[in-house]
Amino acid sequence: MTPKMKKADTIKAILIALFAALILRQFVIAAYKIPTGSMENTLLIGDFLLVNKFVYGARTPDWIGIPWTRTGIEVPSLSFPTITDPQPYDIVVFEYPKDPFLDYIKRCIAIGGQMVESKNKRVFTDGTPFPIPPQIKHMDRGIFKQDYYDEISFYQGNRDNFGPIAVPLGHYFMMGDNRDNSLDSRSWGFVPRKNIVGRPLIIYLSLDPAQPVHRVFSKIRWDRLGKVVR
Repeated sequence: MTPKMKKADTIKAILIALFAALILRQFVIAAYKIPTGSMENTLLIGDFLLVNKFVYGARTPDWIGIPWTRTGIEVPSLSFPTITDPQPYDIVVFEYPKDPFLDYIKRCIAIGGQMVESKNKRVFTDGTPFPIPPQIKHMDRGIFKQDYYDEISFYQGNRDNFGPIAVPLGHYFMMGDNRDNSLDSRSWGFVPRKNIVGRPLIIYLSLDPAQPVHRVFSKIRWDRLGKVVR
């Protein structure tokens, strides 16, 4: 085999690998980084997750454009059959309804057809107390009373007391585990089914933003590596 043929084979192998990686990222597994503290202490800023996109039904791209920019065009997309739909208590990655270029991650509280409400920070679905995640966080001991209306809410209510609210069919009500510091369905409304991206699987890397880059061993949160996301 001549050097020219070897070079051509190498380029071909790289292109095949890149194509396979793109296919996997679009339809099966994608990486996601936690940028905010809205899911503390379940997920921390600096956690890197592997997200299963196949379980909720992958779809072909609905936008084509210049990577890492918003310059492009929308195109028709196709959805593949789902294994399951998001269920209450699932942690879900989804496109932010106000800006589909942004991916959010929250916990599903209620699905279409259910009623959701909150009484003094305690969340209920269909009148039943919602299971309390083991790493749930409340930063503020104070409670917004029922007669206080938060101007940023999409309904009459506030962070700690709202509802009952009927979730429309084909939509989901999402909340962060950091209940007092999360912009979620309490603020901007329901998540349509078409915005669902996937379900996180494990934390494959976790970097402490408080540690400088040169302190590699201190910056990595070793105890979080390989942790299953629940």
